[in-house]
Order: sequence, then C-alpha cells, then structure tokens
Amino acid sequence: MNPDNETHSGEFQFNVGVIGATGYIGAPYRAEIRQAAGANIVALCARRRELLERAGEEDGADLLTANWQEVVHHPHVNFVIVATPDALHHEAVMACADAGKHLLCEKPVGVNAAEAYEMWAAYRHAGLAHYVPFWTRYCEPFVRTREVIESGLLGDIRGVVYRWHNPRPDDMPLTWRDDAELSAAGSIADVGSHAYDTLRWLLGCEARRVQSHADTITPARADLGAINLTEALVLGQSGGQADASKRRGSTFDYASVAWEFDNGVVATLVLSHTPFFRKGIAPELELHGTKASLGLDRVSGNLTLAKPGEPVEIIANVPDNGFGNRFEKYVFPSLRQAIAGEKTDHPGLQDGWRVQLFTDAAARSARSGCWETVE
Repeated sequence: MNPDNETHSGEFQFNVGVIGATGYIGAPYRAEIRQAAGANIVALCARRRELLERAGEEDGADLLTANWQEVVHHPHVNFVIVATPDALHHEAVMACADAGKHLLCEKPVGVNAAEAYEMWAAYRHAGLAHYVPFWTRYCEPFVRTREVIESGLLGDIRGVVYRWHNPRPDDMPLTWRDDAELSAAGSIADVGSHAYDTLRWLLGCEARRVQSHADTITPARADLGAINLTEALVLGQSGGQADASKRRGSTFDYASVAWEFDNGVVATLVLSHTPFFRKGIAPELELHGTKASLGLDRVSGNLTLAKPGEPVEIIANVPDNGFGNRFEKYVFPSLRQAIAGEKTDHPGLQDGWRVQLFTDAAARSARSGCWETVE
C-alpha cells in the first residue's frame, strides 16, 4: 500500500478512510473505490465488528475501528468519507476539516442548515476539497433533460411537478432512517434533498418559500434493533417478521411540498418511502414552460413533449443505466481538479447547505401548517 499523496503518474492519490463503512451507502462506495485507479482504502470505521472484519478483508485496510476519530487522525488518510446517520455527520466533518482531510459527506449533510453552514465554512476556510453526492445530476435522463431546457425548446419554465417515490417492501423492518433522533427529516431530507438539488441544478434558481404536508403513514413495522438498510431490504423482501415487536417510525415517510422559486416558478413535490406509492404510473418529473411541456419518466426512459395544439410525442428514450463507477468517473477526477486549484462544478458542501435550507423549511412547514420562508 502506497501511503504517499501522489501516484507514479503524478496524480493525487486518495488514501481513503470510511466512517460508516459497512452500511447501505458505505459498502458499495468501497467496492467502487477498490476498482478505481489512484486510490487505496486505508482505514474503516463501523459499529458492528463482524461486518467490519469482513470489510477489512475485502479492502486490505490497515485500520479497523469503532472509533471514528482514529480514522480522521490516521497519518496516511488524506480523504474521509462520512456515511453515517445524519445526526452523526457534523462532529466528524468538523474534525476532518481541522485535521486537513479532503471529504465526501453524505446528504443531508447535517441535521439542520446551521450545521451544514458550519461545515461548509470550515472547509472553505481550510481550503480543502469537499464533495456531496447528489447523484441525480449524473443520471442520463436528467442530463438530457437539462440539454432540452438549455435548447430553449420549452421556453421559460413556469411550473414543475415532481414525484419521487422510493417504495419500501411491505414487511421491511425499521432502520435508523425511521428514527427522528438520527434522521434529519425523514423522506423530506433523504429523497427530498436529491429532488430539490436536481431542480436547482436544472433551473438555476432557489426556493423562496414552501408549504408542506408530511406524516408517517406506513403502519407499524418490525423493530429488530441495529440492522442496516441493506439487511432491512432483504428481510422485507423475504418476509418473516410477523412475530417481531412492531412500532411506527418517528420520521416523515410521506410529504407533499408546494413552493415558489425566487424567479416566480411554482413547484409541487410528492415524496414517499411508503410501500403503496409506486413508480412508473406517471412521469417522475414534469416541466411546464411558456412554449412546451416536458415529461421525464426514469422507469421507461421516455422524454415526452407536449406543445399547444399538437399531439404529445416521445422525443427521446434515454434509459437509466446507472452511474458506473462513481468514484472513477466523477468523485476523484473532480476532487483532483479542486485540489489542484482548478475550477470544478461538482456538488459540494455549499450545495448541501443550500439544499438543507429548503428541507429545513419544508419540515418546519409540515409542523406549523403554514408557509415558511427558505432562509
């Protein structure tokens, strides 16, 4: 294992520490990093020893620990991935900034926008590279949609309807995502952060005020203790939790959010993790412009155009074939640019903060029943 900061080709080498190494997010990230050039996995942190030891064998990591501070302060680690529950991000990220470590922090980056801003300010002050994985920006149907918008075919966008349904299996047990002590705002922060970032990336504007209805509408589910999302999904698909102790989650698993952008565009967003809001019935995204409307259906890949007085037509089919190796294609190249002082447009902590201003306001509105300003 090469502990230096440069590869033989002279590129910056990422010596990686992963906090939250064995969960639904951390495990596939590690698999991609193992296949990426110019990267070594040096240190791993996770709470469950049996999963941690298996991960260590897969990665050849030097350090296996349940103490995240050991990862942050490992002398060879120069890049840290924080993939823990939302409520555990802030302390680790601030420590990473203080220790001079480049960063990838999962979204939502904090439990509120104040935490998110502190993280961004710390990294901006330290001059370190940072990345927040808003992956939808790289999804081919959305890339093509952005091209259509920029072509002027739709005219000025005036209205948006967005449906982001991520249905869970009927019998899926609870995870930390159902715990209000660990999750920033349930589905609003989880998939809502992706949806809002996608729109601000597509349209180049920010929300001004929001009004939400949100609740926990999934019936009580099995509580099996400290299991990760991967395990919960497998158990949910196989069933067999009928005799387990059950309770309802304490986070929002459904939300309907209306908002106005700062340029007057109006939008409606429906978010769900419930089993019975299913995908593929209607387009995921509708963009309504002064000249035409566009529907994006990620399930079929169809981009559908509607012009006044003309038949609706499918103008493209852009399958969602996944992202490939996200670290090889997006994360490492863009961070190398940032480390070299070059301009890059990858999503970072500043985007995490802007998105969290929106998700905070949406969660406040769900509790107050009133319009809330995004601030």
